[in-house]
Amino acid sequence: MTASPVPAPHADAPDVSILTSGHDVADARLHREVAALHRAGLRVEVYGLGDAGAGPDGAQVVAVARRGPLGRALLALGLGWQARGRVLMTLDPDGALAAWPAARLRRRRLVVDVHEDYGALLRDRAWARGPAGVVASVLVRVAGVAARRADLTVVADEHVPPATARRRVVLRNLPDLSMIPEPVAPEPVPRAIYIGDLRASRGVFAMVEAAAAAGWRLDLVGPVAAADAPALAERLTAPDVAGRVVLHGRMPPRAAWALAAGAWVGLCLLQDTPAFRDAVPSKLGEYLAAGLGVICTDLPRQARIVREQQVGVVVPTGSGCAAATAEVMRELADQPVRLAAWRAAASLVPRGNDYDRFAAEVSSLVHR
Repeated sequence: MTASPVPAPHADAPDVSILTSGHDVADARLHREVAALHRAGLRVEVYGLGDAGAGPDGAQVVAVARRGPLGRALLALGLGWQARGRVLMTLDPDGALAAWPAARLRRRRLVVDVHEDYGALLRDRAWARGPAGVVASVLVRVAGVAARRADLTVVADEHVPPATARRRVVLRNLPDLSMIPEPVAPEPVPRAIYIGDLRASRGVFAMVEAAAAAGWRLDLVGPVAAADAPALAERLTAPDVAGRVVLHGRMPPRAAWALAAGAWVGLCLLQDTPAFRDAVPSKLGEYLAAGLGVICTDLPRQARIVREQQVGVVVPTGSGCAAATAEVMRELADQPVRLAAWRAAASLVPRGNDYDRFAAEVSSLVHR
């Protein structure tokens, strides 16, 4: 376990305890939420996974290593009783289920943050088959009941369940501009970047093949899914990508987005799965805030944004994704004026911010 110092309970005890048995403390949405809570004048502690040093600035952070299913369940069960805040906030289905009785018995307010449509996500995971899938589906349904009964239910988009709750707030994954570097001129050598979880369904292999075919540099920032890690590691040793495609691993948001400075485009090559079909990835807005052009796959909502705002190109999902992306890259290298037009359009895209409204809702629970 790694941890920043956590003082004994006293008058300066945290107002809000954020609890997660499944998310790393470097998670970008978690960082944005903590930043908003701080702006609202609230003290925050975070219990999660990974390295405490990668946790949100200004929060008291306790971090543990990632665990197996039983260890994760035990961690989720214990966090609600360890937390010292007046408000308990959970980020996972198992955490919501475990924290609900702790919050009620300890007279704490409960906030459940539903990061995505977990039911749809299960249909995108190979492990969620047979008995494991049945158990996971039951957990998601029961956690949905806890989410509806929470004092505040936060969802990442309008379509994310639960559709109704005691108090439901939509907190879209919009960029926190304080974590994004100011746009700078593109580097002379074409470079693409991707920031987020890395797995086949998120297009990691399509990105690598496109960079190889086009001769571009590529930065990949984020954790690699265990199922895809061996194949990706082997591919990155091949002569056509070695030294040009760099796998940085997981990084805190500010450090990750610092790598975007000078890049030409951001990639968002999600494949057509139930979990992604109606999603608007947070990285899309962040790419635009950083002044990057965007190459994204033809999924309804993200494609509509790119087309309507004229900030990039939409490529097909499936087997033709890598080849189409490589063709766009080659055209940009030959006609950089297209990139200049995308960058100019990106600077005009309106910026929204749901985070301060979220923080105000949490603050009202703290002071109720």
